[in-house]
Amino acid sequence: MSESHVQRLSTILLDAITDKDPLVQEQVCGALCALGESRPEEVLLACAEHLRQHEKLAHPYRTMILRAVETVVSSRIGELDKDVARTTILLASGEMTRAKELVCDWQQAASNVLVALGKRFVGKVMEEMLSKFQPGLLPHYFVVQTLANLSVSNAFGTVPFLTSILSTMLPMLSLAKHDSMRVVFCFALQRFSESTLEYLANLDQAPDPTVRKDAFATDTLSAYDILFHQWLQSREAKLRLAVVEALGPMSHLLPSEKLEEQLPKLLPGVLALYKKHAETAHMSKSLAQILEAAVSVGSRTLEVQLDSVLAVLHAQVCVPVESSSPLVMSNQKEVLRCFTVLACCSPDRLLAFLLPKLDSSSERTRVGTLQVLRHLINAAAAQMEVKKPFILSSMKLPLLDTNSKVKRAVVQVISAMAHHGYLEQPGGEAMMEYVVQQCALPPESEPQKPCADSENLPADGVRAISISTLYLVSTTVDRMSDVLWPYLLEFLVPVRFTRALTPLCRSLVHLAQKRQEQDADAFLIQYNGNATLPSPYAITTRLLVVSSKPYLGDGRGAASLRLLSVLHRNIHPVLGQRWATTIPLLLEHLDEYTEETLPQKEWEEKLLMFLRDTLAAVADNTWICQLSLEMCRQLPNYNETPQEKNFLYKCIGTTLGAASHKEVVRKHLQELLETARYQEETEREGLACCFGICAISHLDDTLAQLEDFVKSDVFRKSTGIFNIFKDRSENEADKVRSALVLCYGHVAARAPRELVQPRVESDIFRNMFQCFSTKVLGIKVETKDPTLRLSLVRSVCMASQAVCGSARGSASHFSRKAELVGQMMEFIKAEPPDSLRTPIRKKAMLACTYLASLEPALEEQVQAELVHSCLHSVLAVLPEPTVEDGRQESLYLDTMQALKDLLTSLLQRDMTSQGLQRMVEHLSPWIKSPRGHERVRALGLSACLLQYFLEHLHVSALVPFHNLGLLIGLFSPRCADLWPATRQEAVSCVYCLLYLQLGYEGFSRDYRDDVAEQLLALKDGLVHPDPAALFHSCHSIAQVIAKRLPPDQLISLLLTLFEGLGDPDKDCSRAATVMINCLLKERGHLLLEKVPELVSVLRAKLQETREEHVLQAAQHSVYLLASQHHAAVVSSLLGSPLPFDSHTGTLWRALAVEPGLTAQVLGLLLEKLSRDVPFKEGRAFLLSTTPDRVATLLPLALCGGCAASRASPRRQRGCGAAHGAGGGLGAAQDLGRARRRCRPAGQRHGKVRRPPAALGDEGAVQHAEQRVRHPEGHLHSFPGRAAQQQRGEGPDALGVAAGQPGGAAEGQLRERAAAGAPGSGQRGHRLPRQGAGPRPPAPDGHDRRAGRRGRRPQPRGPGGHGGPRAAAGPGGGLGPTLRASARGHSHPALL
Repeated sequence: MSESHVQRLSTILLDAITDKDPLVQEQVCGALCALGESRPEEVLLACAEHLRQHEKLAHPYRTMILRAVETVVSSRIGELDKDVARTTILLASGEMTRAKELVCDWQQAASNVLVALGKRFVGKVMEEMLSKFQPGLLPHYFVVQTLANLSVSNAFGTVPFLTSILSTMLPMLSLAKHDSMRVVFCFALQRFSESTLEYLANLDQAPDPTVRKDAFATDTLSAYDILFHQWLQSREAKLRLAVVEALGPMSHLLPSEKLEEQLPKLLPGVLALYKKHAETAHMSKSLAQILEAAVSVGSRTLEVQLDSVLAVLHAQVCVPVESSSPLVMSNQKEVLRCFTVLACCSPDRLLAFLLPKLDSSSERTRVGTLQVLRHLINAAAAQMEVKKPFILSSMKLPLLDTNSKVKRAVVQVISAMAHHGYLEQPGGEAMMEYVVQQCALPPESEPQKPCADSENLPADGVRAISISTLYLVSTTVDRMSDVLWPYLLEFLVPVRFTRALTPLCRSLVHLAQKRQEQDADAFLIQYNGNATLPSPYAITTRLLVVSSKPYLGDGRGAASLRLLSVLHRNIHPVLGQRWATTIPLLLEHLDEYTEETLPQKEWEEKLLMFLRDTLAAVADNTWICQLSLEMCRQLPNYNETPQEKNFLYKCIGTTLGAASHKEVVRKHLQELLETARYQEETEREGLACCFGICAISHLDDTLAQLEDFVKSDVFRKSTGIFNIFKDRSENEADKVRSALVLCYGHVAARAPRELVQPRVESDIFRNMFQCFSTKVLGIKVETKDPTLRLSLVRSVCMASQAVCGSARGSASHFSRKAELVGQMMEFIKAEPPDSLRTPIRKKAMLACTYLASLEPALEEQVQAELVHSCLHSVLAVLPEPTVEDGRQESLYLDTMQALKDLLTSLLQRDMTSQGLQRMVEHLSPWIKSPRGHERVRALGLSACLLQYFLEHLHVSALVPFHNLGLLIGLFSPRCADLWPATRQEAVSCVYCLLYLQLGYEGFSRDYRDDVAEQLLALKDGLVHPDPAALFHSCHSIAQVIAKRLPPDQLISLLLTLFEGLGDPDKDCSRAATVMINCLLKERGHLLLEKVPELVSVLRAKLQETREEHVLQAAQHSVYLLASQHHAAVVSSLLGSPLPFDSHTGTLWRALAVEPGLTAQVLGLLLEKLSRDVPFKEGRAFLLSTTPDRVATLLPLALCGGCAASRASPRRQRGCGAAHGAGGGLGAAQDLGRARRRCRPAGQRHGKVRRPPAALGDEGAVQHAEQRVRHPEGHLHSFPGRAAQQQRGEGPDALGVAAGQPGGAAEGQLRERAAAGAPGSGQRGHRLPRQGAGPRPPAPDGHDRRAGRRGRRPQPRGPGGHGGPRAAAGPGGGLGPTLRASARGHSHPALL
């Protein structure tokens, strides 16, 4: 970039600096500085030119340009030539002094430019400043400040000018009347003194090494007199502070005799200012400089002022320190510097002043004193060397202080002592014990930020600094190695130091490794010389037990294992190689997990395996017995940590199992039984585990010791008669028995299978139940304590599992099996059915699962009762609300899994389709339950059983799966259940059933059928609540079923689905209708022989329900059947009981839906009607002149069916409740009359009970139908019945049950009701005569009684009242047409 371009760009940037947006201004300045980095001279000249050309530019913009100039000069001062520097100096000087009044930002920026240039061009800058620093005239404020700052930034270049500057400036001091000028003069004197002292301190590097302090003494003294005697008395606080700041460095330049002379006035004057100013950092700094000057000249006056100085300084050091305040921190630093200075001249007086204050009642005083003491130990080590015993003895009181701030200060003092050899003195061990105690403080869960006014710091703060101190002292202070090793081992075993184990182990590991590197023999611990050190057995036990909870205490498990690995030679000589392999594996396992993810049981098992491996490597019975003894001794130490004590019991069992002395084993087992705290659940569990692990090697001794304890006085006292009357919470009997029962269970579970199996019944179960139910005064008493019950259930479960796991367990005869199963069932039934609080039922079902696999097999009734009890105990449990810790949900899931295991175990004993059917039958009521949670659980169990059956299916020969249709019919309607989970489980069940069918057909287990696999895609779609989508999915599922269902299973599936029409869940009922119609459409052509049965079932279902969707589905089903088998459907409908009821009429109307089908049906009806006579004649009496004509059944049914199929749905719906039920009474009466005519003479005049009017129309018709269908009703005497049975068309041949009566003809009833005719429901009409037999009709067809009464005879209407006869309406019945044919008139249907 050319020069002109740089200048042009600089000009553009400088013009843009006046933008009103601060962000733009900042970016312009940044760009200007960046450009100056590459072309500094051009940019500086451009800035100077711009400022000269824009004289009226506002000072804020001039300030920004000057700051950019300073940045460029500071970064590129070495590249500037003299001319550019001269131009920039003149520019900055002019900008700084242009305004007489103070404009701080602008003028300070110009001053900074001059100071930056003075680092290289000090002569030119000084020349320019001195030109404005003329004698007799007060200079500009910033001229003085620039000279002051320049002297500090370039002392070597400025100090040679100071003599002339001071000679010019000193007369000006008396001319300065304004405080601001006095302040800047004080600032200049301070800076001049500091630069002079720096120059004198580095004379070897100075350009003029002949400069001496005496050259400045006179000028400094003159200035001192004015500042101290005149200006220090000012009321202006800023001026006083400026004076004090200047007096500090000036005191070093005063002549010695003058300083000694002024100290009695100077020190009190400075100390008095502490009371006048809140910010004391500058005063403390000046005081420290004055004290250093006094000490350097050996002042004796200081001894006189020492007490007052110490008092003021101590008060300052006791001020609470806020880390957010730099001035306060600086003040603390300078005050401690004062103490260091005083310690050099008067250490005895200083300690005599400080140490008594450790006993002060003020916490701030104690903390401040300890801070001073720590500082003196570090900063005045030489002076404090001979005072070590005195200082150590004075720390006894602070060690007892309970204040957190004091504790932290004490730990800091101890840290300083460790670095300077104090702890090697007598009493040093107490200091280290104190640090370890603070490491063992309980950590705060949420460390709080300490407040300035808080009396106590968080305990975590003390603990954290103590842990850091212990580790630093152990690892960085070489002289502490002999002090800490092996002394720190003493803190491993005591329980009160448990929280300090991690830092202790880390420190010990470092110390041990360091000593091993130095001298292997010196690493060995001499136990004989130090009785307080823990034994190898105690160390091993302690470190192993605390490792069971490896992430507590900042990862104490890994730290303990590393320490064990390092101490292997001190534990046992042979363990080095073995532990070098096993311990790293344990540490790697810990690295893979966190506290939340670590599987605790697996980790404990790894530790126990490590212990077994260690014991096997040692192979020293004496050493093993000593280890077991130490483990038993440490048991009480873990009463407050039950989980660790539980693990220690397991360690004891492992160690006793490795011991070969049986007497030692039995002695320890007896002590454990006698000293155990049975009220604690974890301790009972640990004791039982101990006996179980010990039984692996000592089964006989373990069982014998348990039996001896049961017989002992200790056990008898706890289960005596008086304990029966005590409150359960107060006696320990049940807890002791519970522990013993658990012991037997763990013994059975862990001992070798081949040794346990012969003794399970004879010893283990016998003693187990003896402990469970005791005898008091010869009476067997069973406890209801839930703990004891749970213990028994768990123990039975473990023992049963052990028997099953033995080589001959499943084949052997287990005589107590039925008794144990019965006991488990009692426990299951005793649990509350609606809630799940204990794992009793889970463990009981697991026990039954193991017992079920043993011989002999359970009786069928016992097995059924077991399944029923378990299902009722689990499925009926109410859903629990969400629990945060998840324990309740986990218990339920485990219980449900136990139920699944039990059911699959029972199914395993009968892996046939019949066995599967029996299991599903138990679940069927729950699958149809009105409660959703019961349905989803039952279907989940069903899916599990079906999946198990499918996975274990072995078909040696191709056999049919007889129950396929029944099972699919049970599950498939649940695909539309209200609960999404139930729907998906139902699809899973159908999916498994289809693959079961494929398996029975000979397909391999890994075969995948494309059609069946479609169900998995449909399963995902069932989660949507849209009914249309659900029923569409159900239709698709039915299509899949139709494609894979064997023909012989179709009818059973349909019949099961028909049962599903009455499901209380309307969606499932609708799903059944969808599936029925889909199956009929897809596979209906195979159902010719089953049409009568299907029609009969449909009519029966219509009688059971009045749901609209069932009515429509039944009609559609008949339509689908008729479209494929219209002749069979018509024949089945014709075989329906006469008179046709409303439901039969509904089915008839389905035949009139489609014109083509209707034509076929009518043609078939006419054909049948043309082949049969409408009536038959006969004489009931020999003397009768007119033959009786009786209508044949087939024409009656044909006419009724034709009328029903042609009836309008609107008319049918119009027949209300008053007519629909009893509309066919007239037909029923005619049918009854025809029947009576056909009776033999001996029966014709018998009593016939007519339906009472009080029953209503429906009751009358039912009564009439019952008379017609009754076996004693002589239905066989109807003409043509034998022929019907031969053709398979009559009711008996079809086997169809009678339905409810249908509706009557609407028009005639309405006309009669409107006219008020008899039979219309009006009161006052005479009821029919009861008890009299029917009379034969007159030859003209009229009633004889009507002729005698002189009025027109009326046919009998509904309910026995007079009224019009019912026509053959939609509901069937005999109308006027058929009655006419019965009287000998022509039949209209034949025309």
